[in-house]
Amino acid sequence: MITVHNTLTGQKEPFTPKEPGKVRMYVCGPTVYSYIHIGNARTFTAFDVVARYLRYRGFDLTYVRNFTDVDDKIINAAKETGEEPVQLAQRYIDAFREDAKALHLIEPDVSPKVSDHIPEIVALIQKLVDRGVAYESQGDVYFQVSKYPQYAKLSKRNLDELRAGERVQPGEQKREPLDFALWKAAKPGEPAWDSPWGKGRPGWHIECSAMSAKYLGEDFDLHGGGLDLIFPHHENEIAQSEAATQKPFCRYWMHCGFLDLEGAKMSKSLGNVVRLRDALQRVDPEALRFFFLSTHYRNPLSFSEKSLADAETRMEYFYETLRRVDERAGGKDFGKGPLHGDPEQFVRDFERAMDDDFNVPGAFAALSGLFALMNELLDKPPVKDKAVIGRTLQALREVTRKFATVLGLLEDDPHDWLMRRRERLIAQKGIDRAKVEALIAERAAARAAKNFEEADRVRETLKAMGVEIMDTPAGTTWKVQA
Repeated sequence: MITVHNTLTGQKEPFTPKEPGKVRMYVCGPTVYSYIHIGNARTFTAFDVVARYLRYRGFDLTYVRNFTDVDDKIINAAKETGEEPVQLAQRYIDAFREDAKALHLIEPDVSPKVSDHIPEIVALIQKLVDRGVAYESQGDVYFQVSKYPQYAKLSKRNLDELRAGERVQPGEQKREPLDFALWKAAKPGEPAWDSPWGKGRPGWHIECSAMSAKYLGEDFDLHGGGLDLIFPHHENEIAQSEAATQKPFCRYWMHCGFLDLEGAKMSKSLGNVVRLRDALQRVDPEALRFFFLSTHYRNPLSFSEKSLADAETRMEYFYETLRRVDERAGGKDFGKGPLHGDPEQFVRDFERAMDDDFNVPGAFAALSGLFALMNELLDKPPVKDKAVIGRTLQALREVTRKFATVLGLLEDDPHDWLMRRRERLIAQKGIDRAKVEALIAERAAARAAKNFEEADRVRETLKAMGVEIMDTPAGTTWKVQA
């Protein structure tokens, strides 16, 4: 049984979707006015694993993640570049998809854009107006918060304090400060669509209510996003959706914690935002994904150069182990027979952790135990029977593949990953590849001549250059020390 920490109740609860065996999940996607930052990427990675694990557990999942391509930020960015807002948004949608693929994010079942769903949005706003919980004012349409008594049930905020802190901005025609825009009257030079209230465009919050209803129904199972979206975005989604349908909007709410930079919260106003695209140039994508998953999704995560380096080192350990296992046991027939220990215990430990509110760090503990056993069998086997060792290594390798489908890690060919890692380090450290290869050839000649003193001297020379050599059954290979 999977349990989920439900932001709505503040408690961990058994996860029971409305329709047995089926899950309908909506995750708030990016506002595409620029490249996404690593805080966004952490959230999308967390829910990518949620989606993968639900499918691993046998659920029929419908996963929706939207693109906000109509927004003030997009309009302002387009003015700076001289592009049409919709063209600029599409350019960044394409960039997002490219970066998401590098980060091993699976493609959602539906990735709706606001600009493609104006009729659904207008229809939902009209329904709210007809119910008397929204009103038109000089071409704008606002949701009247006072008509929805349960407002702030997600964020648990005090309404009196919210009213005291809220101000009506210039150009707004609200009745009350907490009311929020569902539709904005057209302004010169901005994209606009026809509506019963005149030309205009949607407000931010209404889009997710309209698109989730279209693809998942008016009441669905799981809604996710970053912690910063609880208020006002998700709060407003609940209010407008439930006021329109008279049904509970969503059963479970999950929110991903903030990502900090060297102990300081990322903030555009502080100018300390790291774009995912830039991070992917500095670190292996799988290592970056491993870093995002290294802390429970609800907890804050600190980003630093050391944390990235540690993640790459860990991934190198994993892939180096898999390379050795594949060389030792890959494609070989060790016959049927007993195994050393119980490889399925790692699966049970993995699933126990993931069932507990998608506890990926706990799942990593099972993964680490599995790799420790593989290395023990490779280096200091506790049994002498080579067939038992071979069968066990093969069984553990299959368990690794199971984990990989959930984590989105370790799906690459180990040799290929290790070579890419080496190439990056060669470039970073300015190592002369030709010189390294010449020294390795010298060492091979010395060993063939049984001149082991010379062979050891060459090894030390390479070590001083930052190069470590490994003698394997397939020959001598080398890597760059991080």
